[in-house]
Amino acid sequence: MAKTKGRVTFDEDRCKGCALCTRVCPVQIVVMDIKRINSKGYHPATVMDIGKCIGCVNCAAMCPDIVIRVEQEFI
Repeated sequence: MAKTKGRVTFDEDRCKGCALCTRVCPVQIVVMDIKRINSKGYHPATVMDIGKCIGCVNCAAMCPDIVIRVEQEFI
């Protein structure tokens, strides 16, 4: 079975800070960026260590506002 590696990007200005994506990440790299505030006034979600992303797409599937994009690479 092939493993996947992923690259996650966020449309941070559309993020409403619900944190649903942080709860479903199996490697716990999706976090809320408490040091920044987006144009809507929320702390946006971000990835802490992109090198650990396994490309599972859980975060993107959970996001109600289609803020997250995951690109998968099979290795």
